Amino acid sequence: MLPTCYPYTPASVFQALSTRMPKALGQENRLTKALAARTRPEPLLDLTGTNPTTAGLVHPDDVFALLGDPGSRLYEPEPRGRLEAREAVARYYASHGVPAQASRILLSASSSETYSWLFKLLAGPGETVLVPAPSYPLLDALAGLEAVRLERYRLPEEDGWAFHAGAVEEKLDELAHRGQRVAAVVVVNPNNPTGTGISRGEATALLDLAARHGFGVISDEVFADDVRARPRDGVAVLAGLESDALVFSLGGLSKTLVLPQLKLGFLLASGPAPLLAAALERLEWIADTFLSVGTPVQRALPQLLARRLQLKAPLTRRLATNLGALRSTFGAGSPVSVLPCHAGWSAVLRVPRRESEEELVLSLLEKQDVLAQPGYFYEFPHEAFLVLSLVTEPATFAEGLARISNALA
Repeated sequence: MLPTCYPYTPASVFQALSTRMPKALGQENRLTKALAARTRPEPLLDLTGTNPTTAGLVHPDDVFALLGDPGSRLYEPEPRGRLEAREAVARYYASHGVPAQASRILLSASSSETYSWLFKLLAGPGETVLVPAPSYPLLDALAGLEAVRLERYRLPEEDGWAFHAGAVEEKLDELAHRGQRVAAVVVVNPNNPTGTGISRGEATALLDLAARHGFGVISDEVFADDVRARPRDGVAVLAGLESDALVFSLGGLSKTLVLPQLKLGFLLASGPAPLLAAALERLEWIADTFLSVGTPVQRALPQLLARRLQLKAPLTRRLATNLGALRSTFGAGSPVSVLPCHAGWSAVLRVPRRESEEELVLSLLEKQDVLAQPGYFYEFPHEAFLVLSLVTEPATFAEGLARISNALA
């Protein structure tokens, strides 16, 4: 709250603030307002939460004991991250069949921070970054904070929301006619929320485009360990492919180890030697400006990643249980269809359009005590879709599905 003696009028205060911030900051949509105003005594069945730490997925205490390494008392800032930690990430990539030298790896506090570094590296103010649609909406905020323009290329519904480099090329041509430079193209592999991956042929075509047009490729691979059905000849790590373009693969502990509270992300960079060296030098300078990664989590990282399969097992079982409930609830004859859930932590339902998605989710909230997300949050091209979190506690998830099914019957 501003002090009463603040010398500016409210209008001039607003004018003094950066245009990087959204003008509608603080405005709530109808669903958020309805949720805040809810007074019904019945328990809410929240099918949207993706925070594993509040969904009954608890790691053993000895995991957090690893953060107590006495060496953490000493502060030894290393812009790219501690060498031992980066070598552990290199071994993680080796488990995916990708040779990765620690010299090409940088550590950050999160994948969101990694995005902000890469936008700084690749795009000047007002330049364009292409992102997929449908996909998770976080990138709008990150792009705005870096003063870059966001444009979307489509994942075609008729091909199950698969990535096609041709859609990027069409967007490049369209923007070239408008005089806009594309500085980077983001792929989300596997996509959130559709779970679709990228084939080797399409990945190669994208990297060829990047080399010819001079943009960087940012491959968000945070769900790489949550793939249940990879595309034929699919690619898990784009930075593992040979190309003449700059490519950055992103990962982190939030999804890889189901440990979002430890706040560590990582990137693997690849590209032609002179360009890669220049990019890494500049990324190190950006990272050195912030030095955001904590020492305890870096010291614990080798042991944490060595226990990856063990730590991920409870979530893997949870995802399988909830997928089974989905298929059982919405089987043959149901007016609701479940999009193929190839990967990730989300499920997408295609539902009959008897009303708008907004009216549907409000009705589910007010009449069924069920919270779901509408498809338009994720830029689906038309209605009606619902997006649900497979991280939800199974009993809650199953009951929520039953109520959705009854409401749509």
